[in-house]
Amino acid sequence: MPQKKPLVVVTRKLPDAIETRMMELFDTRLNLDDKPMSKADLIEAVKTADVLVPTITDRIDAAILSQAGPNLKLIANFGTGVDHIDLASARQRSVTVTNTPGVLTEDTADMTMALILAVPRRLAEGERLLRSEKWNGWSPTHMLGHRIWGKRLGIIGMGRIGQAVARRAKAFGMSIHYHNRKRLHPELEAELEATYWESLDQMLARMDVVTVHCPHTPATFHLLSARRLALLQPHAYVINTSRGEIVDENALTRMLGRSELAGAGLDVFEHEPAVNPKLLGLDNVVLLPHLGSATIEGRMDMGEKVIINIKTFADGHNPPDRVLASMF
Repeated sequence: MPQKKPLVVVTRKLPDAIETRMMELFDTRLNLDDKPMSKADLIEAVKTADVLVPTITDRIDAAILSQAGPNLKLIANFGTGVDHIDLASARQRSVTVTNTPGVLTEDTADMTMALILAVPRRLAEGERLLRSEKWNGWSPTHMLGHRIWGKRLGIIGMGRIGQAVARRAKAFGMSIHYHNRKRLHPELEAELEATYWESLDQMLARMDVVTVHCPHTPATFHLLSARRLALLQPHAYVINTSRGEIVDENALTRMLGRSELAGAGLDVFEHEPAVNPKLLGLDNVVLLPHLGSATIEGRMDMGEKVIINIKTFADGHNPPDRVLASMF
């Protein structure tokens, strides 16, 4: 007798090829209009599904998981970060959680490097000037920015993405520094020519550019607090392609407005999709709508990982990308 296909509920529109493959393999319910699910929709989904496929826009908290039906055994997240899922509640209900690590590394590192270049060289400002038709031609002192060659880059979180950023920044002649929960292996540290700082505070006080690459957990919420941001020198830049909640956005906005920091490049925000209105009015900030992993290749790879995790789990094996409590 053929094995019953698991009922898979997908909360957002995924690439067509991924959705087609899911329909072939599983009993799949898609969200074709891509409207984010309400809390009531998510509760209905967890009541009926064997597998839920959420994204960062879905808050799968204890209240939702408390409504889960007996069939829900897997949450196969479409994305690497799982801070929107209550992992403790999932464990209590014996629900396995998987994610899609590794496939977003190069895309996110590319976007980080793009912001590291764009902010000091005032690329967005220049583009806005041209579109406003107010440019009067080249001038020796017009829109001067800062070179990044020879500058000190402080990386907060030296996992896959942090290391990929270090390799790119090193190629641009930057001096690599990092703060991490654990020091890198000496061989890897030597390869990256990276200097380890046990004290985040001491590193921040000495950097020209600081970029955030740690996951959002209760321990990293406002890791870059008002106090820590104040340790940065006035010529420093802050880059964030990780999670908005890691940086105190109000404090950062105040400091940028007072020229207590030189600028910022932000792809993520503390209250997405809302952005602090004062940030929108600042010229020394490059703002992007959470594009870090937004490549066709990246999203296809994410979808393929989700499918592998579901198929492996449905076949009675441990999925390859199971999220363990020790990871966060």
